[in-house]
Amino acid sequence: MNDSELSALGVTRDKGRGGQDRVLVRNDLAEAEIYLHGATVTHYQPTGHAPVLFVSSNAIFDGAKPIRGGVPICWPWFGPHPTDLSQPQHGTVRTKAWTLTYAERQPDGATRLSFSVETHEVEVTYLVTVGRSLTTTLIAANRSTMPLNITEALHSYLAVGDLRQISVEGLAGVDYIDRVAHNRDQQPAGAIRFNGEFDRTFLNTVTPVTVIDPMWKRRLIISKQGSKSTVVWNPGAEKITTFKDLAADQWPMFVCVETANASDNVVTVAPGTSHVMEAEISVVG
Repeated sequence: MNDSELSALGVTRDKGRGGQDRVLVRNDLAEAEIYLHGATVTHYQPTGHAPVLFVSSNAIFDGAKPIRGGVPICWPWFGPHPTDLSQPQHGTVRTKAWTLTYAERQPDGATRLSFSVETHEVEVTYLVTVGRSLTTTLIAANRSTMPLNITEALHSYLAVGDLRQISVEGLAGVDYIDRVAHNRDQQPAGAIRFNGEFDRTFLNTVTPVTVIDPMWKRRLIISKQGSKSTVVWNPGAEKITTFKDLAADQWPMFVCVETANASDNVVTVAPGTSHVMEAEISVVG
């Protein structure tokens, strides 16, 4: 699509931070910003609401390192590579240059954009729908003759008023792997609250998760499809000092609630078939 066709849809292309290519979306329902580096959604703000996504003030926009914040894409593995620790953390596509392939207006007034990236024998498409909610859809089509095993995540950094005051509901009774305590357990009844580093992968769960934010008087509801894991993460006051692209005082400003297939929930994509994982972030309040 050319720039005039995109402009008619409220979509523009320009250079953002670090001179990196980005796409801006504005319609009657919301506005958003997507960098082609990693197809990273770095801003989403529904009309009448505060911004939904957190991006670190120290985020690096150099076209090489992943952007710290927004919604990075972890694919085709989540965390360290399962067999080769020399490979990059969280896969390869979050540091690749993606291509905007089309944009269209939806019947409800939302704007949908499609991005693609070249990978070996896998056609990867990423749909970003900017409207009353933010919907991100990751599609992996296996064009090879062999099964493809993947783990993945839409690593959403959600902006909050103060991590110490929020709660996360929807995961009570779910089995998890805790990477801080290095154990497996089951989440007790009641909401999750935070008083330090938190890093749990919740397994075999398909239900929505709600972030309740009393300071900003809103709820963020994360619904999903094609996902059996939910990752909840924040580095806390001590571990955040080990991240060069996160300011030490910013740990209370976000919580990651990630739509994923991770750890036990490996996805096998048969030859000639596709796997679709989708996350929708809605604001209430």
